[in-house]
Amino acid sequence: MEILELAFMQRALLAALLVGITAPAIGIYLVQRRQALMGDGIGHVALTGVGLGFLLNTSPVWVATAVCVIGAVAMELIRSYGKARGDIALAMLFYGGMAGGVMLMSLSPNGSNANLTSYLFGSITTVSQEDIVAICLLAAFVILTTVGLRKQLFAICQDEEFARVTGLPVRLLNLLVAVTAAVTVTVAMRVVGLLLVSALMVIPVAASQQIARSFATTFAMAVTVGVLVTLSGTATSYYVDVPSGATIVLMAIGVFIALTLLATPLARKRADRAAAAERCTLAEPDAPTAADDVRV
Repeated sequence: MEILELAFMQRALLAALLVGITAPAIGIYLVQRRQALMGDGIGHVALTGVGLGFLLNTSPVWVATAVCVIGAVAMELIRSYGKARGDIALAMLFYGGMAGGVMLMSLSPNGSNANLTSYLFGSITTVSQEDIVAICLLAAFVILTTVGLRKQLFAICQDEEFARVTGLPVRLLNLLVAVTAAVTVTVAMRVVGLLLVSALMVIPVAASQQIARSFATTFAMAVTVGVLVTLSGTATSYYVDVPSGATIVLMAIGVFIALTLLATPLARKRADRAAAAERCTLAEPDAPTAADDVRV
């Protein structure tokens, strides 16, 4: 295939594959915690890291990772300790991060509106070999965390109080979720962009929840959907010459709509089978029990 013979498309497809795995892998925990828009907030903060990277003439990915981690920790602390004005503090953090990124980008000698747009909305042609090395390392951290600690993370997402009673380090795990989400944002920003990365964390999970009936199944389906839409969206953006980020997100929404339409008849069939099984149970005579045998 022609697309596989081009070096920049090989890098883009590899980055898309890793994004398709990592974004839903951490997104499922954010959805369980009702923090679906956390990735969007981290994306705003990441723009400051990108601008700082251009200003310092160093790798924007690594600088954005450091800034994102600091921002994510601040968000988690505000969430945990913030009272009535916690939402105001978060809003200032989000919009301050975006404003700081635009300002730093304008001050950097190598910065331009084209650079800014590629990070905001993604650009498959700008994924460099250095970016691939950083993305692979960061993606490995995300996968090891979300898979290796899935039981502990699931526990704190379902019920923090119960997890605390069982002896889990809830505060540390909450911070780990925030840091992992921050790392995922920097992994995905070259493919889908900082403004659209949250959609890739949430939509595959929401689509899988339409038909999946367990956490493990939802996790596996969400990652599968993520990989399918990122790879197909990246390939489509190359052949049709459209933005990769927008294409991937629109495909993810299409999968969500398709699975939602499929879920209604499946739910009806499950309900019919359950009702039929209940009628059969009521119609059958009571089977002899051990106590009946003893009495006899």
